[in-house]
This record gives sequence, C-alpha cells and structure tokens, in this order.
Amino acid sequence: MLLLQIDTALIIEKVILISVILMGSLGIAMYATWGERKVSAVMQDRIGPNRAGPFGLLQPLADGLKLFFKEEIIPDRSTGFIFVLGPCLAMLTALMTSAVVPWGPDYITESGRVISFQVADINIGILFVFGAVSLGVYGVMLGGWASNNKFSLLSSIRAASQAISYELAMGISLIALLMLTGTLSLREIVSQQHGFWNDGYFSWNFFKQPIGFIIFLTCSFAELCRAPFDLPECDSELNMGYHQEYSSMKLGFYLFAEYINMFISSAIIVTLFFGGYNFPFMDSVQHATLAHPILFTIICILVLLTKIICMILFFMFVRWTLPRFRYDQLMKLGWRSLIPLALVNMLITGVLILWVFKK
Repeated sequence: MLLLQIDTALIIEKVILISVILMGSLGIAMYATWGERKVSAVMQDRIGPNRAGPFGLLQPLADGLKLFFKEEIIPDRSTGFIFVLGPCLAMLTALMTSAVVPWGPDYITESGRVISFQVADINIGILFVFGAVSLGVYGVMLGGWASNNKFSLLSSIRAASQAISYELAMGISLIALLMLTGTLSLREIVSQQHGFWNDGYFSWNFFKQPIGFIIFLTCSFAELCRAPFDLPECDSELNMGYHQEYSSMKLGFYLFAEYINMFISSAIIVTLFFGGYNFPFMDSVQHATLAHPILFTIICILVLLTKIICMILFFMFVRWTLPRFRYDQLMKLGWRSLIPLALVNMLITGVLILWVFKK
C-alpha cells in the first residue's frame, strides 16, 4: 500500500505563488484601465484622468468603488442563474491561464530546495492555454443569451463565431512553432530561448517564426475582442454589446476579465516568441550575482514583466490607431487570409526542418 506523502512546504509555496499571481493580475488589470485612458489621451492630445490622486493614479480605485456601490440589477425576463454565471465564468477562465506561465527561473535555496515560479509545469501547457481560452467564450455566450436582449444575444453570437474562426488560425500558427521546439511545455520552450544569441543565430522564437508570430498576434487581437476586432462591443450597432444588461460588480467582472485576458495573453506571447524571462547577456549577469542567486531571479521576473508591459502598450496603441473592421471583413481575414497563410507557414517550416536542417 502506497501512502501519499504531502509536502507541506510545497503547498505553502504554491498557495503564496497563486495568491501573488491573482493579486498581481487584478492590480495590473486595474491599472491597465488607467494606462489605456492615459495612452488614448496622449494619442488624441488630451490630458486624461488627473483628478483622483497624483496623475490620476487613484482613478482605478474610484472606478472600482463606483462599480461596487452601484445597484445590482437583474432583468425580470433574464435567466437568473445563468445571468450570474456568465461573468463569473469569464473571470475564472481569464485567471486560469496564468497557471502554466513560467514567471521566472527556478530558485535553489542554500538547503538545496528548488522553488519554482510556475504554478503547474505540465507537459501540455499550450493545450491547457487553448482549453482555458475556449472556455472563456462560454462566459460571453451565456451572459448574452441569459440577458434575454436581442442586442446582447447578437453580440455574444458574434463573439463566439469570431473566437472559433480565429482559434483555428492561431492553433495552426503554433503548430509550426511546436515543430521547431518539439515540446508543448512552456517552461521547456522558454529554456530553449536562453539568452538572445545561440549557435550563430537569435535564440528567441520571434526570429525563427516571424510569420507565425504575426498570425498569432493578429488572432490574439480577435480573441481578446480588442480594436480593430471589437465587433462584439460595437456600440454603433449593438449598444454596449453582450454586457448591456449588467451593472455593478457583474459588469466589473466582465471588464476586469477583458484586461486580465490582455495581461495573460501578453505573457503567453512573450513566453512563446520573445524568450520569456530570458534577456541578452543573462549568463554574465547570473555569474555576477552568484553570491545572491535570488537577485538574479528577481531580475528575470522584472525582465518578463517589462516585456509584458511593452506588449500591453502595443495592444493599446493599436486600439487607438486603427478603425474597426466590418463583420464581413473580419470573417474574410480569418478564413480566407490567416488560415491559408498559417497552413503555408506550417508546410514551409516542415520542409525546412526535414530537408534543409535535416533534424
């Protein structure tokens, strides 16, 4: 009979790591709203939020309190349980994806214990990400359907069809990357991008799969329903979209889920294509900090967060630069352009691996 040995220290580590990731995701999502308003203000020659605290830094707290104290309204003709389940599911799936992201290199204590900065190092990390992202559509779909509002229903149908269409191209674009890496584990993919230069070429996957990156990034905009792909929230056609009937914190859950998804999507993009926590000359930095290994771990985590913030800013710049597509243009781009391009990229990658690099 085998007895299950419970490592109490490991449980405490994971609980602390999960708590830090959850609080960090919520904090970054909260201040991403402030950042978005400041970015749009700069691009439109305005000032942006500047009343609540210095530089308007307390504006997210004011917005959160406003949502928290608003009246909770559930429409009479809505499907009550599903109406509440929709925003909860959207929030849950947004947070689930962060479990497989390696936030930093392992830290080895003086006693030889290895502390991992990844909640779950599973060998099918990318499939887990796709599964969690696919479940997120149900939150939008259930919320729009349960509202018993035609505008909300049309918006949720748009969101579901848009997500299905662009998940195909996104998955095919990743197949080419997986053919190069030979693994589905995000930690292994990051370790293969060590440093910045290896064997006479760049080690980051962006330089090995530029077309795959462009396809994946474009599909990420569509999956996040960010402009120019924000058709589910097209206010000129559908008022507020799928969350039109929501108020107070249920509306807040949908809004928070959008920005948490943008944060986690940026982390996934950086992990897959821009080396994750790796950076140029990291071996020299590691050698210089041998006496304090925790310092090297902190530097790597800060590098990853810096890359993520740059990617979030890119999402914001695009939103306030490009106009919204028509729905037929959205579908045409996904089915007639991105999917064929992803297939061609996959075939070219296979030919190069088999006959040129002969792996």
